[in-house]
Order: sequence, then structure tokens, then C-alpha cells
Amino acid sequence: MALSLAAALATLVANPAQAAPPKKAPAAPAGRNWNQTVVRTARDSFLLGNPNAPVKLVEYISYTCPHCAHFTQEADAQLRLGFIAPGKGSIEVRNFVRDPIDLTVALLTHCVPPAQFWQTHLMFLTRQDDWIGLEMTASPAQRQRWITGPLASRTRAIASDFKFYDMMASRGVSRTAADRCLADEGLANRLAAGTKDAAEKDYVEGTPAFMINGLPLAGTASWAALKPQLEARIN
Repeated sequence: MALSLAAALATLVANPAQAAPPKKAPAAPAGRNWNQTVVRTARDSFLLGNPNAPVKLVEYISYTCPHCAHFTQEADAQLRLGFIAPGKGSIEVRNFVRDPIDLTVALLTHCVPPAQFWQTHLMFLTRQDDWIGLEMTASPAQRQRWITGPLASRTRAIASDFKFYDMMASRGVSRTAADRCLADEGLANRLAAGTKDAAEKDYVEGTPAFMINGLPLAGTASWAALKPQLEARIN
């Protein structure tokens, strides 16, 4: 994306608008599949899995980041089958907002109940190739609409130009409901503040970025790099 992180955050919100060893996981009820447990946290992130799991993975993502999409395509099934489902670990998805398009998708993924978040999140990442290219064919007038005016007009223009309304309709979200979410300045401000905190406190410089049990993982931006670090903690 053309905007720097600092410039992007300014556009998004200023324009009106050693660790303790892991403990044994609590015993799950017979047949419990922790993939069915999703909660929205106080920091507007979403946590999938056993909230008391001994291994807590945090992923910082940007919906316009191709590496995030690639990671999801490689890792999602393996994470959910061997890590999340049996209650060994949880994964918390936090937004690291890079640009106005990313913000628009983030607002839309917050527009569904927690139980529907994961599939909506996956929809945007696994289908990223289908919509990201529309940026390249956008006219100068379209691009200008994405960065000027009130938050609602900017995000709604993006949602229209990138066909996000159709994608959300496939998840049962009407255009009226989507528009309400796209006008949520409070959430937009909190996501921007969370991005700033991630950069300053968790040393996040790009996406995807990961933490395990509160510790940032340096040099880890792929499933090949993350997988052995998770296995070392759960085996």
C-alpha cells in the first residue's frame, strides 16, 4: 500500500473521526471441540479456543497483507485441528491496521457475532486474491473517495468499490447493518490505537507477527517458522 503506517493511522482517525512454563490444559468435556468457542475480548480482538489453554498464541494481522493471507492458507487447518480443537492452545487475532482498505475490512469482521467471526475473517483472507486487485484498476476519483470525507463515506466507498457488501451478504449481513458497522468511529479509533500500541509495546513492525504467552517471536512471519515453536511448547 502507498500510505506509510503513520500516515495511514492519521488518515483513519484524524479525518472526521523469562516466562513461566505452561501449565497443563484444563480437562475438556468429552467430545469438546474448542474450535466452537470464540470470544471478543476487551481489546476488540477475537480469541478462538480454550481461554485457559496453557499456550496462548497472538497473531497480528492486516487484511491487505499478502503474507497474512498466505499464512492463513497454510496454517489454519493445522492450527485448528492439532492446536485449538483439543484445547492445547488458543489463538487471538489482533488487527494491525495498515491502510484504509484494511480498516474497512476490520470494521466488517467486527460486524458479526463472535461465533461467526472466524469464518468471516477467513473469507476475506482466503479470497484476498479475488478483491485486492481491484485497487490497481480503481480510478483516481475512486481512490480520492477512500481517503477524504467522514469515516462512513470513506469506508462505504471502499466497501462498494471492492464488492465487500456482496461478501458480507454471503455471511448474512445486510447492507444496512454493514453501513452501521462502517460508521463506527469509536471502534476505528480503538483499532488505530491498538495498532500504535502494538508497534510501540509489542515491537510489531509488519504482519503477520506473533506472540506466545505474551512474548514476541522475533523473525517469525511464516508457518514454517511458527510451527516448531508451538510444538516445543505443547509436546
